[in-house]
Amino acid sequence: MQETKFDPKKTALVVIDMQKGIAAGDRKLAPHTAEEVRRNVGIAIRRFRDSGAKVFLVHVAGTDGADMLKPLVDDAPNWGSPGQDWAEFVDEAKPTEKDIVITKRQWGAFYGTELDLQLRRRHIDTIFLCGISTNIGVETTAREAYQHGYNVVLLEDAMSAMSKDEHDAAVKFIFPRIGIVRSTEQAMSMLG
Repeated sequence: MQETKFDPKKTALVVIDMQKGIAAGDRKLAPHTAEEVRRNVGIAIRRFRDSGAKVFLVHVAGTDGADMLKPLVDDAPNWGSPGQDWAEFVDEAKPTEKDIVITKRQWGAFYGTELDLQLRRRHIDTIFLCGISTNIGVETTAREAYQHGYNVVLLEDAMSAMSKDEHDAAVKFIFPRIGIVRSTEQAMSMLG
């Protein structure tokens, strides 16, 4: 199958939650380790920067805690107490002056942020998406991107979840209906 080539001027990499409090090396992820995800995210970031395409680095952070979602749920994640550097990007995703940093207060990167505005002002119609967690921040953002009319390319090995089952369910059942699923290497060959 011949792959589509995407114009770097109309394409952006959107990296979800590659921050110290989430993408730390000691966090148990599956099927890809945090180290594998950081490596592949780093490859994607370098390729996008080298091609002149935009990189959007998204992290979740609060100001005083009152700005974060707190609805009643049966299975609330226990992230522990955020340390001072919890929201800082990991080394592989350190922003440069050309990158755009988006701060979100919930799972998805579109709702309540300026992500859509910044993409549209740059005439971007395609996003390559990666980060942690596959079935939470990445999936929510992918669904939102699809609903906003963006083409979505999902870097399967540049994302991971708390379990292989969670990751696989998103990759197998959701992502093919809202985008194109490829490995980092395959996806990078699609950037013209």
